[in-house]
Amino acid sequence: MIQEVVNSISGLSTALGKLKAADPEMLLVFGDVSYFSDATLHDAVRATFPASIAIGCSTAGEITAHGVDNGTLTLTAVHFDDVPLRQASIQLPNMSASFEVGESLAKELNAPDLKAILLFGPGTQINGSALVRGVAGVVGEKVVICGGLAGDGGAFKQTFTLGRDGVGDRSVVAVGMYGDRLSIGHGSFGGWEPFGPARRVTRSEGNILYELDGEPALAVYKRYLGEHAKGLPASGLLFPFAMLTDDHQANGLIRTILGVDEATGSLTLAGEVQQDGYLKLMHASTDKLVDGAENAAEAAASMLETGAASLAVLVSCVGRKLVMGQRVDEEVEAVVDVLGKHTVLSGFYSYGEISPFAPEGACRLHNQTMTISCLSED
Repeated sequence: MIQEVVNSISGLSTALGKLKAADPEMLLVFGDVSYFSDATLHDAVRATFPASIAIGCSTAGEITAHGVDNGTLTLTAVHFDDVPLRQASIQLPNMSASFEVGESLAKELNAPDLKAILLFGPGTQINGSALVRGVAGVVGEKVVICGGLAGDGGAFKQTFTLGRDGVGDRSVVAVGMYGDRLSIGHGSFGGWEPFGPARRVTRSEGNILYELDGEPALAVYKRYLGEHAKGLPASGLLFPFAMLTDDHQANGLIRTILGVDEATGSLTLAGEVQQDGYLKLMHASTDKLVDGAENAAEAAASMLETGAASLAVLVSCVGRKLVMGQRVDEEVEAVVDVLGKHTVLSGFYSYGEISPFAPEGACRLHNQTMTISCLSED
């Protein structure tokens, strides 16, 4: 595998030329939204690699083994000797169609030897958990689904994906990976801590939260945030919700606030919450988030049949980046320490992370986690 980092669109052609030596079946492309809104990106990729699968998305920060960058484009050429790949792409007309889009996408990729799906979707106007449920309902729990939702630097206005049909702001894109030669390990951990009382979800529809304990959800949330409420919705990334079981214990899933509606007093979350379930606010420290990234890497590495990863795809939530600030490189360094310097790291800061919940668990949409998918070929 070969990786190049581009600092301006003018350097794209040179970088792509250097990747030819890898003879890639797949090209992973993660970068600042400015590259994806420029037609040069897709044209140059297709001209250089007409037979290769190109997949990726815009980001809220780019990740390589050297740390975290902003305003760059990361290109990673991936070569497999004997792991068949198949790509799919479908337009998401609106948020309510997320489940059906997931089903349709999965039907294109499903096959008896399907082992994993790499999945990227828009970061706004999407129900990410419904999308993942749609995919998983077709392919089953034995197929690993990993990836994430695109970013746009924290603006939450317009994100992009790159797939079979080029660059689009409403496209859900995926690559299916097939056969027993593929070895995959995965891990997903947070590091956030709940605080305050548990609040009952008294009204919700999908990923729209209307009421907590009979009050407008936005009013309750603003009360907790205090001065931070002035920065909504962006400041909501610093205070996500923990989803709780009926006995008020955390179930491991976190939901980030993507938007607010002053007229209805509602919160738009990155994924669904359970009607009559319970939520609790969360906060975090840099040290605990770094520990979470290290735990995710250890979990992923422990599952690899080959013992070592060739490629690690890292998807971390933009909320973690905001909390860590100038120390954000530390969570990447923790991953490198576990996986080793010979593993190629490619990833991004996202608006939602997709990964199995546990080694034998179903795939879910996560928020505020570091998810790591390690790939190698036997």
